[in-house]
Amino acid sequence: MTETETIAYDVVVLGAGPVGENVADRTRAAGLSTAVVESELVGGECSYWACMPSKALLRPVIARADARRVPGLAQAVQGPLDAAAVLAHRNDYTSHWQDDGQVRWLESVGADLHRGHGRLTGPRTVTVTGPDGVRRVLTARHAVAVCTGSRAQLPGLPGLAEVRPWTSREATSAQHVPGRLVVVGGGVVATEMATVWQALGSRVTVLVRGKGLLNRMEPFAGELVAEALTEAGADVRTGTSVESVSRVDGTLVVVTDRGDRIEADEILFATGRAPRTDDIGLETVGLEPGSWLEVDDSLRVTGTDWLYAVGDVNHRALLTHQGKYQARIAGAAIATRASGEPLDEAEPWGAHAATADHHAVPQVVFTDPEAAAVGLSLAEAEQAGYRVRAVDVELSSVAGAGLYADGYKGRARMVVDVEGEILRGVTFVGPGVGELIHSATVAVAGQVPVDRLWHAVPAYPTISEVWLRLLEAYRG
Repeated sequence: MTETETIAYDVVVLGAGPVGENVADRTRAAGLSTAVVESELVGGECSYWACMPSKALLRPVIARADARRVPGLAQAVQGPLDAAAVLAHRNDYTSHWQDDGQVRWLESVGADLHRGHGRLTGPRTVTVTGPDGVRRVLTARHAVAVCTGSRAQLPGLPGLAEVRPWTSREATSAQHVPGRLVVVGGGVVATEMATVWQALGSRVTVLVRGKGLLNRMEPFAGELVAEALTEAGADVRTGTSVESVSRVDGTLVVVTDRGDRIEADEILFATGRAPRTDDIGLETVGLEPGSWLEVDDSLRVTGTDWLYAVGDVNHRALLTHQGKYQARIAGAAIATRASGEPLDEAEPWGAHAATADHHAVPQVVFTDPEAAAVGLSLAEAEQAGYRVRAVDVELSSVAGAGLYADGYKGRARMVVDVEGEILRGVTFVGPGVGELIHSATVAVAGQVPVDRLWHAVPAYPTISEVWLRLLEAYRG
C-alpha cells in the first residue's frame, strides 16, 4: 500500500455503529459497493457504552424489584445484588469491549471496513487516516452517509476536567461500585444510572435543574420514577444546579446554587448530547463543524444531492431504534437514486420517508417503574394545535397488573385527537410496561380509529387490558 491510496466506492459510510451498519447492510443488499469508516469500535455507542451495557446492568435490578412484589417469592430476594456478578454480566454483553463479532458481521454483508479517523475532504470524498498513519482517500459515486452519532455534553464549570467526571460512557462501563455517586440531570441516562448504582450499593444523590425527572414525558412519569428512587434510598433534589465541583484529598465536593455541600466519590453529568461532527471535515463542503445536520425525510442533507446524515447527527430522534429505522430508509433512498429511479416522495408513508420521526417515536426508560411513551404528550399535542383529550387510567384497575405484582402501581394515558378520533400519543408508567409500547406504536403510527381499537381484544388476564379501560374512559 502506498502512503496515500485512492479507492472508489458507490457509497461511503462514516461511522460503524448500529446506524452505519444498517445503512451499509441496505446499500450492499442493493448491490452497491460500500466502505465503512470507524475510528473506535465497530458496533458503536449502543453496543459498548449505551443500550447494551445499560440494559445488562438494569435487568437484575428490575428483576429483583419485580420479584420482591410477588407473594411467595419476595422473602427469597431480600438480600443485596451480587455487584461483581452484575458487572461481569455487563462485561460479557459488551464482549469485553472487543469488536471481533461485529467486524465479522460487517464482513458477512460484503462491506469494506477502514479503521481510522475519517474526514470529508470535498464532495463525495472521505480521507481516512489509519492508526498506522497511512492515509486512504475513499471516493463515493453516489453517496456519503454521516453516521457518527453523538457524545455527552459537559457543562462549562471551571476545573471540571480535573475532577474526571463520569459521562454516560463511564457510568455504563465502570468496574467498581462507588460508595457515593452524584448524578446531575433528570433525563433517561440520569434516571437509569441512578436506578442501577443505587441498587448496586451506591448512595445516590440526583441533582435536577428543572422541576422534575423525565420532563419530555407526561408529568406523572417523572413523578412516579422520582418517588420510586426516593423509596429506594436515593436523594432526589429538583430545582438545583451545580455551582462548582472539586476534589479535596481524593473526595469529590459538589456545591449547589442553594449552598449545599455534597461529598461523593464520583459524579455523573447526564446533561445532554452534542453531535460528533466537529472534526469530520464539514467545512470542506460548506457546512458548519460541530453542528447538527438538517435533513429531509429521506435523510439527505439539505442543499446537497449526495450527503446523508443518519441517526443522532440529524437531531430528529436520539434513539438507537430510530437511527436504525432512519438507516433502512436512507439505504433504500440511496439505492433507488443510484438506480436512476425516482423516489415516491409524494407518498408520506412510503419506504423513502422517515415519517415516524415526526409522528410515532417510541421510547422506554428502563427504571423501576418503567416509563414508556410514543407520539405526543398532552402538552405537545396542544402546542401542535391539535384538539385533543387526555384519558388516564390507573394500572392497578387491571386484573393482570395485580397478578404481575402485589400492590402494582402505575398509570396509563392516551391522548386522543377528538376531531379524527385517532391517538396522538400514549404513555405507560409501571413495572413491565415497556412490553406494552409496541401496541401503542402501531395504533399511533397506523392512525387506527378509536372505534376500531375496540376490536383489538387484549388477552385476559394481562396488563394489556388497560386498553379496554382507556377506551371505556374515553367513551365515558
